[in-house]
Amino acid sequence: MALASKSSPRVELARAKVNLALHITGQQPDGYHLLDSLVVFPQIGDRLAIEAAGELDLQVEGPFARDLTGPVEENLILKAVRSFAEKAGIYVPQVRLTLTKRLPVASGIGGGSSDAATTLRLLEDFTGTYLAEEELHALALTLGADVPVCLFPEPQIMRGIGGDLSAGPDLPPCGIVLVNPRVGVSTPEVFKSMEQRDNAPMDLMPEKFETLASLVAYLASCRNDLQDPAKALCPEIGQVLSELEADTRIDLARMSGSGATCFGLCELNAAMDVERALRSSHPDWWIASGPLS
Repeated sequence: MALASKSSPRVELARAKVNLALHITGQQPDGYHLLDSLVVFPQIGDRLAIEAAGELDLQVEGPFARDLTGPVEENLILKAVRSFAEKAGIYVPQVRLTLTKRLPVASGIGGGSSDAATTLRLLEDFTGTYLAEEELHALALTLGADVPVCLFPEPQIMRGIGGDLSAGPDLPPCGIVLVNPRVGVSTPEVFKSMEQRDNAPMDLMPEKFETLASLVAYLASCRNDLQDPAKALCPEIGQVLSELEADTRIDLARMSGSGATCFGLCELNAAMDVERALRSSHPDWWIASGPLS
């Protein structure tokens, strides 16, 4: 399907997926773990652009482009394009997608999943072909367990193996600082290292948090059950958390997903100052900050 428009590229932020809380509540016979998690999407992420072209093409640039290993043809973005075309019953769109990879790869903040979900949203708008929400969700799930939650980058609660989604609470204006020590951690190894897999779910959550203090107070009752196993495998995570906790401007520090990225919540006007201070003392770390939502 050749696209008639030759206008400027459409650009969207493929936001990082951050688990403010991640409770592992069980494990199925097939090995998949059950979870209960509050997921948010701060204004930090990769940049994805789409424009008409003579053929389907993917260009990858940015600070973490070189970390995307494997053939370009196997990139999840191209898989999303072809799967979308098949599901929508159209020819594969002749488009150029340009990914500016700003998020660390395999770092517990869903960069690849968010890229794929953003691709699906861009394709709907660009082709004018829209799938029913259930169809889009099912398509996203074929691309990865975390892709469906990234389709709508707003606070959500994930349950089950990740596909049971519901709207999360309204969040107060606040900032978030993401920090990755640029050290890899294996998700399978983290799960393998867990001593207990039938932990309690999150407490009942209000529909809205009026203030940062109320959000932090609730999150203090929550956990990331993968944090301790990940710290044992990757001591640098503990160092990052210690640095965040030592900063009086940070109200809560925790690891996201299976690591190694950690986050700190703070007042919105303090986020950039925290980022600058961390960059000064740890120039080898990846650090980014922005609004929580």
